[in-house]
Amino acid sequence: MFNDVPSSFDFPKMEKDIRDFWESNQIYEKSLKQREGGKPFVFFEGPPTANGLPHPGHCLTRAIKDLFPRYKTMTGHYCLRKGGWDTHGLPVEVEVCKELGIHTKEEIEKYGIEAFNRKCLESVFRYTKEWEDLTRRLGFWVNLDEAYVTYHQSYIESVWWSLKTLFDAGLLYQGHKIVWWWAQGGTALSSGEVGQGYREVDDPSVFVRFPLVDGGIKGLRDLGIEGKTASLLVWTTTPWTLPSNTFAAVHKDFDYAIVHDEETGERLIFAAALVEQIAKKAKKKSWMVVATIKGADLVGLSYRPPFDYYRKRPAKDFVAHAGPGVPLGDYMPEVIAGGKEYACWRILHADFVTLESGTGLVHEAPAFGEVDYELLQEERKRFKNPESIPLLCAVAPNGHFTEDAPTYRGRWVKDCDKDIVRELKERTVPGSQIPLLMHQEQYRHDYPFCWRAEEDPLIQYPRKSWFIRTTQFKDAMLENNRHINWLPDHIKTGRFGKFLESNVDWSLSRERYWGTPLPIWVCEKTGHMEAIGSYDELLSKPGVQGLEVWENAKKKDSGLSEHLKVHKPYIDAITYQSPKDASARMRRVTEVIDCWYDSGAMPFAQWGWPHKASELMAAQFPADFISEALDQTRGWFYSLTAIATMLFGEKGIARKELGKPYPVPFRNCIVLGLLMGEDGLKMSKSKKNYKEPSYIFEHEGADAMRWLFFSGQTPWTSIRFQEAAIAEGQREFLIRLYNCYSFFVIYANIDKWSPDGTGAQESGSELDRWIRSALDACSVRVYDCMEAYDNFNAAKALVDFVDALSNWYVRRSRERFWRSGMDDDKRSAYATLYDCLVETAKLIAPFTPFIAEAMYQNLKGTGNREQGTGNTGGASPQSVHLCDYPVTGENRATVAARVDRSLNEEIEMVRQVVSCGRAARAATKLRVRQPLPRMELFHRRADLIRKHEALIKDELNVKQIDFVTSAAIDQYVHYEGKPDFKKIGPNFGPLAPKIKATLASHPNVDAIVKQLEQSGTYTLTVDGKEAELSTDELLVELHAREGWAAERIPGQGILVLDTHLTDELRDEGIARDFVNVIQQTRKNLNLKYEQRIDLAIVGGPDVQRIVNGFADYIRGETLAQNLLSTAIPGVEPARAESEGLAAEICVKPV
Repeated sequence: MFNDVPSSFDFPKMEKDIRDFWESNQIYEKSLKQREGGKPFVFFEGPPTANGLPHPGHCLTRAIKDLFPRYKTMTGHYCLRKGGWDTHGLPVEVEVCKELGIHTKEEIEKYGIEAFNRKCLESVFRYTKEWEDLTRRLGFWVNLDEAYVTYHQSYIESVWWSLKTLFDAGLLYQGHKIVWWWAQGGTALSSGEVGQGYREVDDPSVFVRFPLVDGGIKGLRDLGIEGKTASLLVWTTTPWTLPSNTFAAVHKDFDYAIVHDEETGERLIFAAALVEQIAKKAKKKSWMVVATIKGADLVGLSYRPPFDYYRKRPAKDFVAHAGPGVPLGDYMPEVIAGGKEYACWRILHADFVTLESGTGLVHEAPAFGEVDYELLQEERKRFKNPESIPLLCAVAPNGHFTEDAPTYRGRWVKDCDKDIVRELKERTVPGSQIPLLMHQEQYRHDYPFCWRAEEDPLIQYPRKSWFIRTTQFKDAMLENNRHINWLPDHIKTGRFGKFLESNVDWSLSRERYWGTPLPIWVCEKTGHMEAIGSYDELLSKPGVQGLEVWENAKKKDSGLSEHLKVHKPYIDAITYQSPKDASARMRRVTEVIDCWYDSGAMPFAQWGWPHKASELMAAQFPADFISEALDQTRGWFYSLTAIATMLFGEKGIARKELGKPYPVPFRNCIVLGLLMGEDGLKMSKSKKNYKEPSYIFEHEGADAMRWLFFSGQTPWTSIRFQEAAIAEGQREFLIRLYNCYSFFVIYANIDKWSPDGTGAQESGSELDRWIRSALDACSVRVYDCMEAYDNFNAAKALVDFVDALSNWYVRRSRERFWRSGMDDDKRSAYATLYDCLVETAKLIAPFTPFIAEAMYQNLKGTGNREQGTGNTGGASPQSVHLCDYPVTGENRATVAARVDRSLNEEIEMVRQVVSCGRAARAATKLRVRQPLPRMELFHRRADLIRKHEALIKDELNVKQIDFVTSAAIDQYVHYEGKPDFKKIGPNFGPLAPKIKATLASHPNVDAIVKQLEQSGTYTLTVDGKEAELSTDELLVELHAREGWAAERIPGQGILVLDTHLTDELRDEGIARDFVNVIQQTRKNLNLKYEQRIDLAIVGGPDVQRIVNGFADYIRGETLAQNLLSTAIPGVEPARAESEGLAAEICVKPV
């Protein structure tokens, strides 16, 4: 016997019971234990940060991460699932700063680095309980008890080992570069971090005059405009960088126009190709091009910068070897090729100048742009002393102007844009009344903000930082990437591949506090540098000092985490004797590292390798599977790939320790789409456009949420997190499956049927043989999809099978279960449905683990199975998750061989006919319970369909089926043909509209359709040209004539339904409607399926006539012992209406 199941199922309650069962019986642990020794399936968990609350997006990632390890475990693989926590970096610091009400580095240092980092440590696990609860309720099996933690000493020492390896190979270096700088936080960001913070903004776009001056190697005379007021027209979207202007750049091969403004008399010089466009912007009709020159003719000319802050100051303030008293504007250092040139404010050639926007002249402030800085470096090479060309920078590291720009001193640069533009509008070109500002407008573009402080825009800034030479491994990373199986595939050459192609050296160091300390110690006298690979290595250095700082802190607070000793400020206090100068100390550099490096090191750092766990590391690298959202292409996916390629790839510098063939460190990666709010917009707490995960868990349940993620769309497609969609998926799949399961349990208990343990028996029923074959086909399909990491099509196969099981097998078998007594056919029906449900529970176990377990426990529970923990010796496993998957690599061929493809195709054809027949009825609004006189059917496989004539008649509620020819159908239908413009447009171009007109005026569209059905093509003559149309290019609409309903059977034929109704047919339809109301009344009364009743149907003469005429039918369908025509005393009647007739129905159990 099976446990009774409720008609209305409480999914959340069931899930709680199943969670308790798993935990009390240690099912997860047993699932690992029984697979020990199996082929490893390696999964890497991308570590979340637990100082913020989880949201629905985390449910999506954790669901996908659970699906494939569960599946692989059931197919015999050994899959460790080590959890992890990301605990360092800006995400933590920003939250702590919010809590403390501080923002800047100065405020942090005033608070105290030691106290601040302790606050960070307290913060990192603030929401651990919420994360663990979500993980548990979602059914994500992962080992959080032994999770790796990025601030733990063993993890940090592994990271140190990797950095020492890079440093010793010359790949970790300190350099002066232009970096993306978070000014408010006082640190550089990596390209991956920058990529996560872009958003669309409006910035001021200004066109500024740079007045040309004589005195350099070229002058106005060389342009033929001597004695004229002439200016370069320069464009920028960063007015705040203009005080630091150093050069203007042109492209030597472009044409530049000398434009005479007849109103002002001035000459403006800018790209000839842009004259018309800029004149329109500036509303200038008085401009006339008087000459065109090459950009090369402009190179070497001097101009006056828009701000004089630096021009008048002594050159010696910026160039140590400059002579005294010489203003920077007059300073001319020696050039290697001979002669002298002005150090600043000259026109240079630059390849990066384009004509896509602006004026063809680029304002150069090398302190605030990477390519501008590179141009400065190239220009310095031309001079005998490269340092003669200064780097002008009027901005402090905090993003405020310095005293170099006294007008704006102490103000945040972006706040000064408006005032700078106003000043340019008010100031004039020397010797004229012409304003320096020629034109101003707003420019919309993408600009990066700090990924963890969303209101803080980044700036490019010159900084001495530590970099990893990832560019040296660019080709190796691209080769590695070619071996990775990306889902979707376009990520390989698209978003990720292009990011690798544009690779720049990794900006590693962060001038922050809570992070992995950069393990570089520097001699205070000689500058000699060493990298340290572990804490023990540091302690083994000669003359170690500073350990007392940690020891004293520990004495004051014995509960202080031991892991803090490798963090600031304690690690900074440790010094040792310099190997280059015995009198000097080696001191650690002050920086910590990019937390993305922490996460990218997890393949080895999670085990503390190479300091320990060598065998485990070798077995658990590389990963077979990882998954995160799309934004991680520039985050975790990149950091994983870069570090592994440099260390362990085919050209890796640590290949001897752990070399592996490509791909490393992961083989397969599902890139998830973004989870959107119910309105299709980004999830927003303030907009309240999504339900919290806990709400869904409590109302629909975790299985329903998981099923939406797996079946709603391919995982890389963005999806709306809608409660309605979750509930719909639950109805269409989980509840449909539950109803099949509930149906089985109810009738199996009524008949006291139980499985005999002999396995599947050969059945004489075609229906049984078909559903078993369909189950095998589904199992093979699901296996093949899951092996290809295609959960979407695997879920589709499950949906199709459950639909077949519910809407065909169970419904067509009801009479077999309902009839009294027990015979071989009934036993076969029970055994078949039982086997289908058990195997389906196994198939869905990785997808919807809770309902799978609930079904399995009842179907294979006490009395129906023996207790066991594995798949051996005949004992049924204790849990569905301890079962083998229905199809594995070992038995796939055997299961596939059992599939009866001919039978499957035959039944599918029958189901297709029934589906089309129902569609035809629905189109004419004929209810299914209304019998129809006949159906005429043209079908290419009429020989097969004819075998199932009785079944189709019953399904479609028709009295007769006539199998006819295609020509016979024509009298009932006509066609309308329209071209599919999406397809004929590209194929026929300008001929497409004429094809449409020709079709519309064709006298016999039916003949076109016939020709298409026979040969697949039809040739039209249009404007004397032949246009061959295929079936894909012509949209055919079928229309039935009056009194008939018609539907095409795709690829097979046409059916038409005769909708003319006789009085007898109407009466039968009314009787069927009454039976439907009676059955609903039984359900409302919670009557058992076998319960007999007294039944009264009370109505007028026509009602009584119909009831009397169909009395036997009504009694049989409703289990009525007595059928009365008067009301039953004490019974509240239900009302039934059909075709204008009303009746009151009384149901009383007996």
